Amino acid sequence: MRQLLIFVIFFTALAGAQTTRKFDFGPGKITPEVRYTAERGYGFEEDSGGNPPLYFSIQAPEEGNYRVTVTFGSATAASVTTVKAELRRLMVEKVVTEPGKFETRTFIVNIRRPQIAGDGEVRLKDREKTTEARAWDDKLTLEFTGSRPAFTHIEVEKADNTPTLYIAGDSTSTDQPKEPFNSWGQMLTRFFTPEIAVANNGESGESLRSFIGEHRWAKVMSIIKPGDWVFIQMGHNDQKERGEGVGAFTTYKEMLKRFIADTRQHGATPVAITPMNRLTFGPDGKIANSLGDYPEAVRQAAREENVALIDLNAMSKPFYEAMGPVDAHRAFAGSDTTHHSDYGSYELARCIVQGIKDAKLPIAKFLVNTPAFDPAHPDPFDQFDIPAEPSGKAETPYGH
Repeated sequence: MRQLLIFVIFFTALAGAQTTRKFDFGPGKITPEVRYTAERGYGFEEDSGGNPPLYFSIQAPEEGNYRVTVTFGSATAASVTTVKAELRRLMVEKVVTEPGKFETRTFIVNIRRPQIAGDGEVRLKDREKTTEARAWDDKLTLEFTGSRPAFTHIEVEKADNTPTLYIAGDSTSTDQPKEPFNSWGQMLTRFFTPEIAVANNGESGESLRSFIGEHRWAKVMSIIKPGDWVFIQMGHNDQKERGEGVGAFTTYKEMLKRFIADTRQHGATPVAITPMNRLTFGPDGKIANSLGDYPEAVRQAAREENVALIDLNAMSKPFYEAMGPVDAHRAFAGSDTTHHSDYGSYELARCIVQGIKDAKLPIAKFLVNTPAFDPAHPDPFDQFDIPAEPSGKAETPYGH
């Protein structure tokens, strides 16, 4: 995508104080080498080159949800474009256009800040200020990738009244910053219509206890509103905690019930999710449980509190076993046996979507139309076609 680009920016007043920002791309003056500056308020990031991926940022003055509409295509060439947002959240998968043909897609991007209204801020980890900074900065960043990405227009407007799905989780659901790591939370955005936002507040290394201690739970509770959703998936780090009385059926289960109660108190709907299995094949060629009593503690809490359950632990088992001991590593990041590859996280996101459908949750009305998914028959690995970012030095996620 080395053709010249031009931006024409319009600010159109809407009801209240909102504005629509319109960016018109076409042959002209400004190339992808024009960098983002705070003074300009838009532009390409330093890690954009002459080839995809291209990272285009727009200043976002307030945290919250933004409706983004992109027109894809080129007047002179065919195009294939995939869009990710912020920290590699998959928003639009593989839009294909012929020369002179154009298609429009709309999606919702959630922007957040560490500050908590009236009471402190989230205690960020060091890497959240460096490699993960896009998850917390004051910009809305779009990543355009694919074999031949092309786009002609971008429109951005605040979407304050959009219902929001919050994710409270650990490294297996957070927005991972670099290849080869990825998570189901990063892929889940692709499966929802632009009538709902996904706000992934998970972070590597988190347990229910640390999520509270670092004020991450307070942050979610400070902005959640009636009609929102909270998907809670912990366990991988909780099982490592030690101390008198600490355990799956004691402290873990009690704190999970607190998360459920707090969510309901704000008029929102909690959903409990069991932690997925690790890559732990036994001698019989079946996945052995490496999470102790923690998945069962989630199931018990869900029954006792009458809350919806998505049993990702149960669904991940036939997924890994379908690939078998030789090939299941393809669902994971390199030699890692806990964290997933782009392919593995995409399939686990499909498990979450199927879990929503199976539980007949009202949030299912916001899902895009996708076929039913059987984890025992995953999508063929050799047909997976989500473009990966360039390889670079990736830190192992916290909680490994």
